[in-house]
Amino acid sequence: MTDVPPDMPPTAPGEATQPAASASRAVRSAIEWVVIIAGALIVALVVRTFLIQPFYIPSASMEPELEIHDRVLVNKLSYHLHDIHRGDIVVFKRPKCEGGEPAVKDLIKRVIGLPGEQVQGQGGAVYIDGRRLEEPYLPAGTTTSDFGPVTVPAHHIWVMGDNRSNSKDSRFLCDNGPTFIARGEVVGRAFVRVWPPSRLGGL
Repeated sequence: MTDVPPDMPPTAPGEATQPAASASRAVRSAIEWVVIIAGALIVALVVRTFLIQPFYIPSASMEPELEIHDRVLVNKLSYHLHDIHRGDIVVFKRPKCEGGEPAVKDLIKRVIGLPGEQVQGQGGAVYIDGRRLEEPYLPAGTTTSDFGPVTVPAHHIWVMGDNRSNSKDSRFLCDNGPTFIARGEVVGRAFVRVWPPSRLGGL
């Protein structure tokens, strides 16, 4: 039987393995955090790319519904499940013919005319296929400049801003005449205003 030298006290069972166990736990914890963060980033990327994306409002064209500096969430999946509806507020890719601020890649307007419909502005109101369009989302007294009549091509929409006197929209978005927005250029439907908190609400 070998004696333990007096300057080397006996080691309690498991005591010698504690530093290694602690290091192993630290490594596992670090790996778990890396996986969690990577997973969160992937989920955020998938949501932003395919489901929901925030957008900033840079102009007054949709006042009073949307004001400058408001932020909205856009459902990018909506129109993969159903058709575009009149009255929807949509974000779409800025037409190349539009000579606005190059940094602005997307625009936001309200859907007024659908494929195959005849749209006209007359006497301060909008007419769809000869019938006056009721627009309860506009402030009382709002008038629309005369235009058209124009017929919306297949797979396109006609969009206008609620601020009819200060909106570059399908009436004169481009210098070469009426501008129809292709269905494939629509990013999605704005469905909620999330900023500022005082104006939080559905659209």
